[in-house]
Amino acid sequence: MANPVCDLFNIQYPIIQGGMIWCAPWELASAVSNAGGLGLIGSGSMYPDVLRAHIKRCKDATDKPFGVNVPLLYPGIDKIMKIIVEEGVKIVFTSAGNPKQWTPILKENGIKVVHVVPGVKYAIKCEEAGTDAVVAEGFEAGGHNGREETTTFCLIPMVRQAISLPLIAAGGIATGRGMLAAMALGADGVQMGTRFVASTESSAHPSFKKMVTEVNEGDTMLMLKKIGPVRIIKNKFFDTVKNAEENGAAAEELKNILGHARAKRGMFEGELDEGELEIGQVSAMVKEVKPAGEIVNDIVTEYLDAKTQLCSGENSLD
Repeated sequence: MANPVCDLFNIQYPIIQGGMIWCAPWELASAVSNAGGLGLIGSGSMYPDVLRAHIKRCKDATDKPFGVNVPLLYPGIDKIMKIIVEEGVKIVFTSAGNPKQWTPILKENGIKVVHVVPGVKYAIKCEEAGTDAVVAEGFEAGGHNGREETTTFCLIPMVRQAISLPLIAAGGIATGRGMLAAMALGADGVQMGTRFVASTESSAHPSFKKMVTEVNEGDTMLMLKKIGPVRIIKNKFFDTVKNAEENGAAAEELKNILGHARAKRGMFEGELDEGELEIGQVSAMVKEVKPAGEIVNDIVTEYLDAKTQLCSGENSLD
């Protein structure tokens, strides 16, 4: 597929795997890249030395482009960026911070930079900061989310009108038909997190992967808005947060309830009752854990079939 995202990253398909914390190791990144997409190592859950090891293993496992996802809200980002430069990583996706902070430094080192945003004004700031592309993520997405609660279907065309950079859609996309819809709205490619959580190569706990395949419509909700909106599966921890919020809990109380490493406990260690289980709404469509390469192939096949069907007029109003 020849399009701006494929050209930018030198990849076969404009499919980017999300760099989800606790779920995106070198095994997953290399598998997605080998299948023709762009795999990302999720540095948000890695100490610097662990990240370096994952980058080295990924370089051994694929000769295709791959990148690293860096949430800017975490401490020690300077060490992470130093390792990325030293190891010769060519693509970095940043999020949860100001793109002006690191974009110039990364680009000076020959690195392509993409920033994830939840709204139009942030996408404009990315273009001003000099990023190479933008990921616009609707509030259907799992994990940390935008306060505006703008859906992907509304967000993508608005961002497309506002910027000229290559645009990647995220949030609520897990299939080839979803990819086609996003591109019809103005996206040049898609980023998928939830679908790749339920992959063989994901480092998510097997119990969490199984739970993802059993999620139904309405089983996730955006919570903890006073300290940082995050979409999670409804479980015992969810109920505790919900009751606290309904009783007017202040931000400090919610921070105490959240505690330390709760996402790790849930997604990586498999503590399904008290863990923070971050996943997107589209998990209700994910019914099987599969190898990442098969997932990419399925998405591409469905995308091409759906595009052919539309072009043939089978879904026309005539």
